[in-house]
Amino acid sequence: MMCGMTVLVYSAAWCRDCREAKRFLEKHNIPYTEIDIEETPGAADVVLANVGKRAIPQFVVDGQWMQPYRPGQGFLYDEMSEFFGVHQL
Repeated sequence: MMCGMTVLVYSAAWCRDCREAKRFLEKHNIPYTEIDIEETPGAADVVLANVGKRAIPQFVVDGQWMQPYRPGQGFLYDEMSEFFGVHQL
């Protein structure tokens, strides 16, 4: 796993894909800071400004935005495991 990285997760409590994304990070002991777009003023606008739509979850790793799921496919376990250098359990 990449050491010393900063991981932000833009999410919302009602979002099933967000819960799955956070479970993945927790299962692999990857520390993250959650930003709830419903609770944090301006957070939804930050997502919109960076990805062009209000799509969550979003990971921001050391400033790099990525969407860890694909509509209709769910969480991208293989891609995220490779990116973070972890093995699927």
